[in-house]
Amino acid sequence: MDMIIRIADKTLREKSKVGASSLSFKEKIDIAKQLDSLKVDIIETSEIINGKKDILYLHTISSIVKNSIISCPVGISEKEVEVAYDAIKTAVKPRLNILVPVSTVQMEYLCHKKPDKMLDAVVSVTKYASSVCKDIEVSFVDSTRAEKEFLYKAVKVAVENGAKTVTLCDSAGIMLPGEFEKYILDIYEKVPELKNVVLSVECSDEMNMGTASAIASVNVGARQIKVATGVLNCPTLKSVLNVFRVKKNVLDIETSMNMAVLDNVAERISLIAEGGFSRFGGSTDESEKSYSEDVKFSADDDMHTIGKAIFDLGYELSDEEIKDIYDDFLKIAAKKAVGLKELEAIVASTAMQVTPTFKIKSYVINSGNVITPTANIELVRNDEVLRGISIGDGSIDAAFRAIEQIIGHHYELDDFQIQSVTRGREAMGESLVKLRSEGKLYSGKGTSTDIVEASINAYINAINKIYYEEEF
Repeated sequence: MDMIIRIADKTLREKSKVGASSLSFKEKIDIAKQLDSLKVDIIETSEIINGKKDILYLHTISSIVKNSIISCPVGISEKEVEVAYDAIKTAVKPRLNILVPVSTVQMEYLCHKKPDKMLDAVVSVTKYASSVCKDIEVSFVDSTRAEKEFLYKAVKVAVENGAKTVTLCDSAGIMLPGEFEKYILDIYEKVPELKNVVLSVECSDEMNMGTASAIASVNVGARQIKVATGVLNCPTLKSVLNVFRVKKNVLDIETSMNMAVLDNVAERISLIAEGGFSRFGGSTDESEKSYSEDVKFSADDDMHTIGKAIFDLGYELSDEEIKDIYDDFLKIAAKKAVGLKELEAIVASTAMQVTPTFKIKSYVINSGNVITPTANIELVRNDEVLRGISIGDGSIDAAFRAIEQIIGHHYELDDFQIQSVTRGREAMGESLVKLRSEGKLYSGKGTSTDIVEASINAYINAINKIYYEEEF
């Protein structure tokens, strides 16, 4: 029976490192989609470095990838393990990849740890990680330059404490294929526990031997190979899979990948990784298409058309937000034509759903034909109750002014719409608020049988989007 060899693609991980050319959010998502369509076994993401931005990207990838394992790298820190797993736990197949420097130089200068302390860290972090996530990989960085006796102990304790995959890394690319085979055989001999888990290899292509060394490792027990696209000194996805395709019978190996789409996927990822695709956006040229109030969009309109319409309406949204809006647009367009106001309602409802900075605790509105309308509103921020009281030209105006008093800032109200969603005395009302901050539009939508409440919710929703973006 042919051996099953897993492929772990680390393009996203490598391209996010300091010094590498950066990828946009859309490009990261596009690469993940392409790899998933190829049915690559493991997609390695970048580490969580930029807080909420990286977490949002990991949440998104976890929700769209259906075939591949999503592997998030972490350091030897229980806190990193906790944050990373929380970001990918909704994935169909989540994995944590613990990166452990094991050469003497890297241990001392990167981790400031002596060998015995590093072993303790491997034990504690691997044990903790395996308690929160079923699939744990431990990658021994620069392992070909590690002290052998120390490496044997490190591999042994990693397996004993829950690692399901162990990766040996020739990070400096110092070994020839034959040397790498002997190196692996030696570790198997000294650490018999290694036979109980999947052995993975990560070979540098520094001497143009990375692919050859990776393939050679298969002959002596490796069952997972790390690849990338558009990354220097790394075996490429296409080069490794082409060897599998041509020498399948000789090597007695099998993969789960959709080889029929390999060439197209590899080419597209290469273009994205090397900056061949520009970010999605719209032109501000006045000759570009403008839209009348009665324009209608249908399910036949593609994402670029809808994205262009949204841009022309004045919104500057990220590519993942455009995709989410388009998905919701298609659900409505499958039943009827969609006008501009409905499209804006979708934008308000879908784009940039964020963790709210402000939440409504209570509101009291006093209004009548013989008194000046007043609003008394309480909002909660970080468990602190904030109160604002204001008068206005009407109930809604008073409410908006009270909210402005609380946040201490006035945002330009670019548009305000109220419409009925259902009919009857208990009809649902929908409010759409558009605020402008530093030239950009932020929209919020609120729905309630009380139109004042709907308007307050819409206003707070828009405010929360502004605050969320300003945090970055």
